[in-house]
Amino acid sequence: MIDIGLSKMALIGAVALVVIGPEKLPRVARTVGTLLGKAQRYVSDVKAEVNRSMELDELRKMKETVETAARDVEKSVHETSSSLEKDWREATDFDGDSGSDSPGTAYDSYSTVTPVYKHPGKNFRLKRGAVPQWYKARSGVRTKVQSGAARVARFRPKRFH
Repeated sequence: MIDIGLSKMALIGAVALVVIGPEKLPRVARTVGTLLGKAQRYVSDVKAEVNRSMELDELRKMKETVETAARDVEKSVHETSSSLEKDWREATDFDGDSGSDSPGTAYDSYSTVTPVYKHPGKNFRLKRGAVPQWYKARSGVRTKVQSGAARVARFRPKRFH
């Protein structure tokens, strides 16, 4: 930038005082200060935008490298798993028959049915029914459901006429 020292500023101020005059000098100085402030803010905004764009470019490059690495890892895992599945099929194939069953069947190499998972259902009622009634009463387990209004009406003192 421009190298302006104290002596040069004093010279510029003296010339401005002579040229502009003492009555208009404060207003001109205020306007010049405002314009310089706006120029500095504009320059700092441009610098910040350039820095953001540089960081964004770096992040994009980093994202591309991470995505490439993830694709490579996924490909190697897929290749490894397919080779393991192939080796497993070869090792467990006792009949010399390679892959005659379709992959969706539920039969293994011994032609027996593999058990299929079955959801247990709602047997929590059976478990709760196994607890004795006297234990439920003693421990405060509710056995009958009541609404809040019904509970208030049940325990409200009765009026005498």
